[in-house]
Amino acid sequence: MKSMHIRAGAAAMTGALLLGACGGGPGASGGDFTGGKLVLAVLNDQSGVYKDASGPGSVKAVKMAVADYKKKYGDAAVVDDIEVTSADHQNKPDIANTKAQELYERKGADIILDVPTSSAALAVATQAKNHHKLFIDVSAATTQLTGARCNKYTFQWAYDTYMLANGTGTTVTENGDKNWQLIYPDYEFGQDMTKSFTKAIKGAGGTVQGAIPTPFPNDNFATFLTKAGSTKPDVIGTMQAGGDLINMVKQFNASGLKEKGIDLAVGLMLITDIHSLGVDQFAGTMFTDPWYWNMDKETRAWADRFQHETGTRPSFEHAGNYSAALQYLEAVQRAKTDKADAVVGELAGKKTNDVFLHNGEIRAKDHLVIHDTYLARVKKPSQVKEDWDYEDIVTTIPAAKAFPTAEESGCSM
Repeated sequence: MKSMHIRAGAAAMTGALLLGACGGGPGASGGDFTGGKLVLAVLNDQSGVYKDASGPGSVKAVKMAVADYKKKYGDAAVVDDIEVTSADHQNKPDIANTKAQELYERKGADIILDVPTSSAALAVATQAKNHHKLFIDVSAATTQLTGARCNKYTFQWAYDTYMLANGTGTTVTENGDKNWQLIYPDYEFGQDMTKSFTKAIKGAGGTVQGAIPTPFPNDNFATFLTKAGSTKPDVIGTMQAGGDLINMVKQFNASGLKEKGIDLAVGLMLITDIHSLGVDQFAGTMFTDPWYWNMDKETRAWADRFQHETGTRPSFEHAGNYSAALQYLEAVQRAKTDKADAVVGELAGKKTNDVFLHNGEIRAKDHLVIHDTYLARVKKPSQVKEDWDYEDIVTTIPAAKAFPTAEESGCSM
């Protein structure tokens, strides 16, 4: 059995390693480890529509968290043998299910992180529950992860569809765009987004004239845009993301609908989307952002590190993965064990702040992580003073208002 290297100060290092070589054991250097190195697995889209938003960048962010953990604790770290591994789920739930099983069983993963695409994330959550291993979702937004399909071993870290709709859907409606058409990808994320946006729009006094499903992934939205525009709505809300969102915006801008006075509202947008298509294509667009790299000195300093490592500025999903990995390692440090139930106990109910979480709380009842979020507006090209600085933060939405309450979540563990 592989041993987990345990530290209890420089003076005890030799003894700890000797104990580890013999398989360790309860109480060794104050720890209680099950054996084997600590393995953090990143499961995401490495090659498709969400590659830029998360992909290899999220793997790098998790590695940055491991480096910071080791730097902070040095010889006082309870574990120094930490591996970061990754796999590509291709945005397909069946592949995500198989990869998660392989990561837990064959790769020895103690935790799976990231997992964009809601249907894939729900499959991983089931595997986490079955294996009694941790899963921290960062990039999938379905409310079911911390609602009807919640479980003890799954946490939702960065955002959900309620948060996105509560910010963008409510604000755009209150600002005068009362009549909506929604176009959504026909899988778990898009369905959940449509449900959340409909509730928010109606709550703000608006009307949803129709909700139009599209294939996922998809590169041709012309027919769907024509259908949505035929009812002459004030605004079309697109629930696409990543590469699909870029295609949607290109085709909306070319459709002539904007010239007819129809606005476009974006349900989920990342800094990587704006960079890919160009700030001029999104100028003035309002959207809800869980995090922005140039918000303050702390976020910018971390973003500078990330850019040095990757050559690009981080999305909120990159920063969220860093935060989730770091807080997981901090929980292992407090628990002095890698046993999942003990680590869950250290995470649940924790209030914390880091480079991603501002006024963060890992709710014990449903494992939804609430934190301050931001209503943002894309700058005009003339307002952009440096590459990647594309957002103005219009207002901060406090954590308690940004997310559903624990009672609303419908979670029963």
